[in-house]
Amino acid sequence: MQKVFFTMLNSIKLGFIVLLTLFTSLNVQAAGGIALGATRVIYPSAAKQTSLAISNSDTKERYLVNSWIENSAGQKEKTFIVTPPLFVSEPKSENTLRIIYAGQPLPVDRESLFWMNVKAIPSVDKSHIEGKNVLQLAILSRIKLFVRPANLPQTPEEAPALLNFSHVGNYLKVTNPSAYYLTLVNISVGAKKIGNVMIAPKSDVQILLPAGTQGNVTFQTVNDYGALTTATTASLG
Repeated sequence: MQKVFFTMLNSIKLGFIVLLTLFTSLNVQAAGGIALGATRVIYPSAAKQTSLAISNSDTKERYLVNSWIENSAGQKEKTFIVTPPLFVSEPKSENTLRIIYAGQPLPVDRESLFWMNVKAIPSVDKSHIEGKNVLQLAILSRIKLFVRPANLPQTPEEAPALLNFSHVGNYLKVTNPSAYYLTLVNISVGAKKIGNVMIAPKSDVQILLPAGTQGNVTFQTVNDYGALTTATTASLG
């Protein structure tokens, strides 16, 4: 069981991390032209591989792109092969990463969570920076990668309807009996907004409620395409 505490600062998790590589500091170059083709990757467990598109919308800038996969603990996962792991993205171009799982069989009754990391480092023209102070920015995009077994008892669209909500002391307990990771956003109880949370398959979380909170629960979920579903209202058990 996991307890989640929300504040104004941590209620929304950042989908990317900005890494600062400090040569010295004054001039700034930003890797802003690289974009991923999805906000999450779904890897059918029976498939030999899946893919992720990467595009460079910049008309002049080249980027060195480095990609790898981490497990849910944030450690580099050697059971995945990403090809190419390192390449140069040319201006106005698109590349495709191939993702191959080469590890032991994963659970067949639920999804498994990993993290896809793509770091873009802008090219540097030495003639333009020679003798200058430069701060170079590398952008690390980090998105969820779900390995999804075949023949699960529900579809992803049916899973949110299985959620159970209950009031436990000062907490909202959310139970997810489904086989899917569910990301709940725009959660409110009555008139109180309480933030966002991701719940692992066949598990529950407890979210601290503001004093005096009462009423039905309203929430949305994030689907396979990164879009928000229609708001759903559920009663507290």
